[in-house]
Amino acid sequence: MIYLDHSATTYVDPEVKKEMDRYFSQEFGNPGSMHQAGLTAKEAVKDARNKIAQILNCLPEEIIFTSSGTESVNLAIQGIAKEKKNGHIITTKTEHHAVLETCKALEKQGFEVTYLDVDQYGQVTPEQIEKNIKENTVLVSVIYANNEIGTINNIKEISKITKKHNIPLHTDACQAGILDLNVGADLMTLNGSKIYGPKGIGILYKKKSVKIQPIIYGGGQEFNLRSGTENVPAIVGFAKALELIQKNKEQETEKLIQLRDKLIENIQKIPKAILNGHPEQRHPGNVNFSFADIEGESIVLHLNEQGIYASTGSACTSNDLTPSHVLTACGQPAEIAHGSIRFTLGKQTTEKHINEVIEKLPKIIESLRKISPVNLEVKK
Repeated sequence: MIYLDHSATTYVDPEVKKEMDRYFSQEFGNPGSMHQAGLTAKEAVKDARNKIAQILNCLPEEIIFTSSGTESVNLAIQGIAKEKKNGHIITTKTEHHAVLETCKALEKQGFEVTYLDVDQYGQVTPEQIEKNIKENTVLVSVIYANNEIGTINNIKEISKITKKHNIPLHTDACQAGILDLNVGADLMTLNGSKIYGPKGIGILYKKKSVKIQPIIYGGGQEFNLRSGTENVPAIVGFAKALELIQKNKEQETEKLIQLRDKLIENIQKIPKAILNGHPEQRHPGNVNFSFADIEGESIVLHLNEQGIYASTGSACTSNDLTPSHVLTACGQPAEIAHGSIRFTLGKQTTEKHINEVIEKLPKIIESLRKISPVNLEVKK
């Protein structure tokens, strides 16, 4: 198996699993219980929160555990909306659907949302943000590293603008676990399943001064902001996964960039292959191409037969036959965007894996084009 779909999900690192194991059957208490089993679980959650806070250079009470990246996004955006009750939100056209669908839902409740255009690489500028701020703007939400095309937005510079106008900035950093996470955001979403941690766990970093309302009610866990019995094994696993990926990020980034660039360089030799995303300011493990005249789904299925696992874009929309909203927002025609493929590299990716893709992909593209009735003109 050559697994090149790490942006969809990652395996659980053995060190992470080892850390989690005891909290399934041995130390299984509810952190809300007052007996020793509960206190042990409570201490584990506290330790995990402290570890994450140290990595993010924040206070432990600024870390809120959620069930996923999607819930974290909803808590950030809906939480602000419920606190403010009305107003204007700024986001971009290339956000993950968790952000876009939440904003659309808020529009139906009377909120005004500005969806910013992006350049051909999928980036927005701080100047665009500032130009669109209004007197009633209550939130700006900009993705850090794009989940489809890997483009990195300059969150540090954008945060300077939002701070100047005293507006909270949220960033979806689910794909950015290997990047610098101290970027000045007031609200940040992270997801365990993208950083070699377990599925079913995410966090929302929320700066203490930012006020939000809960979207899930119950026993008042997570500082009365996210009720529900804490998922202790997943919380412990998330903390360990984040610790490991941040500890090894420089060495891992260097390796991934070498493999990524080799793959990009060779795929660009294929006729009518278009690199998507920023050529330099991109996630170290992301390679996204569009191939004119053929469907991305067909390429994925043929790669699958060769034991190479890739995707056409976000796993959340893999059953949707409409072209990628990210690529069309970047100005790519729908008929070309349909031929997009995303390879996302990870810790176990080797040069041998990359060489195999380089060998097999051109043959797949050539065979599919032979039976394709389409012959589009592509501008380089």
